[in-house]
Amino acid sequence: MKTYFSYVWHSLIRGVILLVVAFSVFSCSEQPAWPPPPGGGGEAFPDLKTNAMAMQQWQDMRFGMFVHWGPVALQGTEIGWSRGREVPISVYDSLYLRFNPMRFKADEWISLAKEAGMKYFVITTKHHDGFSIWPSKYTDYDIESTPFKRDVLREMQLACEKHGILFGTYHSILDWKHPHYTTRYNDPRPVEESDMSIYKEFLFNQVEELVEDYQTNILWFDGQWEASWTHQDGMELYKFIRDLKDDILINNRVDKGYKSMAGMTDSVAKYAGDFGTPEQRIGGFNRDFPWESCITVGEQWAWKPDDQLKTSEELILTLIKTIGGNGNLLLNVGPMPDGRIEPRQVELLKEVGRWLQVNGEGVYGTRGGPYLPNNQLVTTHKGQDVFVHVMDDNLKEIILPLPEGIRVRAVSLLGGNRVSYTTDKENLRIEVPDRLPAAPAYVLRIRINRPAHLLDDIKLEW
Repeated sequence: MKTYFSYVWHSLIRGVILLVVAFSVFSCSEQPAWPPPPGGGGEAFPDLKTNAMAMQQWQDMRFGMFVHWGPVALQGTEIGWSRGREVPISVYDSLYLRFNPMRFKADEWISLAKEAGMKYFVITTKHHDGFSIWPSKYTDYDIESTPFKRDVLREMQLACEKHGILFGTYHSILDWKHPHYTTRYNDPRPVEESDMSIYKEFLFNQVEELVEDYQTNILWFDGQWEASWTHQDGMELYKFIRDLKDDILINNRVDKGYKSMAGMTDSVAKYAGDFGTPEQRIGGFNRDFPWESCITVGEQWAWKPDDQLKTSEELILTLIKTIGGNGNLLLNVGPMPDGRIEPRQVELLKEVGRWLQVNGEGVYGTRGGPYLPNNQLVTTHKGQDVFVHVMDDNLKEIILPLPEGIRVRAVSLLGGNRVSYTTDKENLRIEVPDRLPAAPAYVLRIRINRPAHLLDDIKLEW
């Protein structure tokens, strides 16, 4: 297996080969329905753009499961961050010796994700604490050194393949335990003898394992904020990964462009990354740059006993507001020490899934808009359909402005019947049915006389 340093020597040759292959495939393929997103390799690799088809397929999925899990579940404290804070370092770093999740079943996790209506899955392969959830060739601080020993990452990957769920992996750029990572968090060890070039080789080698041995389709990085990681490092890592697998998607935290929990806030052309990552908040309406909100089902990323969980209504409304802004939602659960997802969390996800069984047509494969979202309504669209997600069941009439030339063919309630409406030269007036589903929101489908994405450039507000 090659190392980070061999990558430096071979990247130019591989880049030329991949460019030729990519051109051949693209020239023989159908053009994507949506324009290529503006992400890619950053200022060092301006011609390395996000794989447009992979991005389109990922955006079509709209909803994924995030999982933060590891030996820290034995403590019930936050993954990574509690090391040296709530939990003494010597205790935290020894938890793996007791980690034996005998009730773990990958098929149950992924079956739950599917029942919840989730289309992709991202698991923490290594958080800031440095523990690797797979048997890595480059460290003994991994799942193989626990009493459990099983390759849980392989089991998750295979379960995703079985159930048709896109498999992805979270990987922390930083590593507060590794002796050659040059930043410490709540750790008194000196860093004078640390060598970041040695750590980078370790990082690149582990990432290559995830791509080549586990065929991950998403690399979701974190930890890039520390001074030990540079803008140049981020662009090099992005290029290294895309050389291994061109259709992989890589979040913006591979580089330094992510700041203040706001997603991609700086120049997209300058920094590497394919999509923005607002955290614990719903991103703003954005048709120009793909984004994904990562939000916990409770208050903590890792499992916490008696965690204060969100309600199913909150989760459904969060999903609606996210897709209405043209984003994806990556909803996080934290499994318990024995390997099960907590029953309370299971039931919440199933309730979201039941709502999606009725209303998923207005979620999957859609894009946000054409109407800008507010606290009562958001819209999505695909084909000749505009979907109005109504979050206020007190509304008796919904009035939407109609651009010139747009004709309404029909209005119906997803999971229900046609709905009465009238139009004039400027507006569509929908009469809200007296009987509505007992749900946090209902969805109206409006069929119009032309592809709805042609309305994207019209800034409509009510």
